[in-house]
Amino acid sequence: MPVEVMAQRGEGTLRFGPMKPVGLVNPKTGHRPWAVLQLRKENKAGNMYNLVGFQTNLKFPEQKRVFSLIPALHNAEFVRYGVMHRNTFLDSPRILNSDFSVKDNPNLFFAGQITGVEGYMESAASGIMAGINACRVAKGESTITLPNDTMIGALSAYISDSSVKKFQPMGANFGVLPELENRPRDKKERGAAYSARALKSLDNYLKDI
Repeated sequence: MPVEVMAQRGEGTLRFGPMKPVGLVNPKTGHRPWAVLQLRKENKAGNMYNLVGFQTNLKFPEQKRVFSLIPALHNAEFVRYGVMHRNTFLDSPRILNSDFSVKDNPNLFFAGQITGVEGYMESAASGIMAGINACRVAKGESTITLPNDTMIGALSAYISDSSVKKFQPMGANFGVLPELENRPRDKKERGAAYSARALKSLDNYLKDI
């Protein structure tokens, strides 16, 4: 989503998006900052940085004007301006099985964001699963799909669910997992319960392979 669209949704929207300060503490004050900018080093010399999460459709002169309003960037030199990138992905529920193979050609596998999993870890995990299954097919073995109470199993089920009519990429989130039987109210306890259930389920599943 363009950063300017997020900004239009309210004064505090950006600090819950690309300027989210959760987990960061100012070492001088011991307090969490109100908002932060995440910079990613672009070159070995460390004199060029990418502004993370600031996709935009603003014209280049307007980017210079708006982003220079941020105190930390007031004197920054902008050597390259931002543009929107377009994610291309398959209509996976119509094309892929849960093992990441193509329904019309089980010897062909896809992995990564093109399958509709969103994020680095999710893409890497899908690649691992596709690679394992391609090797199993080459050896004449059946493919595997992890249980749907594990995160990659749940995402595998999502991208291959033919009941999904308007398919959009999905990243890892607790919402794709089956609900817990005794769902803790505390967020940390709830996350730990999801994790413990997934690890137990995965351990049992791997024993049967």
